[in-house]
Amino acid sequence: MSLNNKQWLLISHTTGEPTPEHFKLVERELPDLQDGEVLVRHHYLSLDPYMRGRMTDAKNYATLQPLNEVMIGGTVGEVAASKNPAFAVGDPVVGMGSWQLYQRVTVAELGGLRKVDTSCVPLSAYLGAVGMPGVTAWYGLNRIIEPKAGQTIVVSAASGAVGSTVGQLAKVRGARAVGIAGGPDKCRYVTQELGFDACIDYKQHQDLESLSQALKEACPDGIDGHFENVGGMILDAVLLHSNSFARVALCGMISRYGQPIPITQTQHILMNRMRLEAFVISEHMEVWPDALKELGTLVAAGKLKYRETVSQGLESAPEGLCDLFKGKNFGKQLVKLV
Repeated sequence: MSLNNKQWLLISHTTGEPTPEHFKLVERELPDLQDGEVLVRHHYLSLDPYMRGRMTDAKNYATLQPLNEVMIGGTVGEVAASKNPAFAVGDPVVGMGSWQLYQRVTVAELGGLRKVDTSCVPLSAYLGAVGMPGVTAWYGLNRIIEPKAGQTIVVSAASGAVGSTVGQLAKVRGARAVGIAGGPDKCRYVTQELGFDACIDYKQHQDLESLSQALKEACPDGIDGHFENVGGMILDAVLLHSNSFARVALCGMISRYGQPIPITQTQHILMNRMRLEAFVISEHMEVWPDALKELGTLVAAGKLKYRETVSQGLESAPEGLCDLFKGKNFGKQLVKLV
């Protein structure tokens, strides 16, 4: 019996912020499964900052998304049909299933499909706290920042999927966590629900002097580690208050993707003999098993909290992506398909 599959195609690249006009929704019939193949029915689609880099033909660490092909994206779902003995109908799975209702997984693609345990961890969490964002936070904190008990760790975009995990993991390791987020609601969430020691509302500090003063008050003993998701003025303010031998994990520069991002306080990197290291988590697959084990254990025990912003239906994916870059999301941005 044939099935119809809905898919979002990327039809034009962008030099600025993405808009729904860059995408086209199509409907196609799914071919029958061949021996060794698996059909996955997606339940959730992940929307992530890296997608913007894949939509522009400017130099970027992410591979350019080809035009008129299904938009790339992480997904979780369940096996709807299988001609492979390693997968049974009903198995919950996570993979890069792209912006579509169904994914026909060929034999060559099966290495990217992973079965997951949903008895203690909700399926959607495998796209967030126990997925790529969580592992990103885990790697940057543990392999670059290397926090020690009593140290002060600052994280920008602290209410997001990555930043919220960074701060909570820092607290688990006995460090002091200071977040930077946009708006009083997000800052309250960061401190009252996630347990950060302080949170700065960057929207209340429109210049470097004001933001610097807020950081000084929140970090009276200086900054020992910083997880950067935003760049620009926030990074400058952090550099002004960094201690000797401070470490910076550079994960994202979402403040001005595709445009030059000036940094004016670079002299402090030398004066403080700081370590600033950029990374892309897909280049560090060796840490995923250890990271996922700890993240899953913490989520199952209720010790790692997360929030999801969920839009309904595949049709909402382009708008959801646009909202992500406007800072409208709280925590992990998802699209619910089932």
